[in-house]
Amino acid sequence: MEDLVRKRLLESSEVKRQLAESEESEKIVRIAEAISEALKRGNKVILFGNGGSAADAQHIACEFVGRFMKERKSLPAISLTTNTSCLTAIANDYSYDVVFERQVEAFAKQGDIVIGISTSGKSKSVIKGMIKAKELGAFTVGLTGKGGGELAKVADVCVRVPSDETPRIQEAHITIGHIISEIVEDELFK
Repeated sequence: MEDLVRKRLLESSEVKRQLAESEESEKIVRIAEAISEALKRGNKVILFGNGGSAADAQHIACEFVGRFMKERKSLPAISLTTNTSCLTAIANDYSYDVVFERQVEAFAKQGDIVIGISTSGKSKSVIKGMIKAKELGAFTVGLTGKGGGELAKVADVCVRVPSDETPRIQEAHITIGHIISEIVEDELFK
């Protein structure tokens, strides 16, 4: 069992090392700068994803609303994965494919930052939400795995974690979210 623990920890650190040494790290900076500028203008951050990516969307939104490392005022961020009545009503009345699209239509406006998270980049509900966000004039960000899928094609900026393994991708996504949170706090609350 200890061998398995070491193996998984080393795999996770190797994915993050590759990410750090790639052009994807420059995209993380670009995303953080875009979020900082949007928040300065009075816009908000909207996040969504399915399964573990839904949890990541909630976690990252919380870092903005609560705090990350600094005592500071709350920042406007919302995860579209938390209103179960809304999610289930939209899925029941329309289709699960539009659960984020309908919410983006309700909440996003020009200049907002919309972050779609999908390890495969192929989630229909995430892609439809991102397309709607672009139609409304939001700046769209994708967080995916190695292939990027359709999400990489529709996002203004997409960070592709260099792995095909869902757990490793999700571990990197939350690290990316923490890095972005730290940069945004530093930019807005020097």
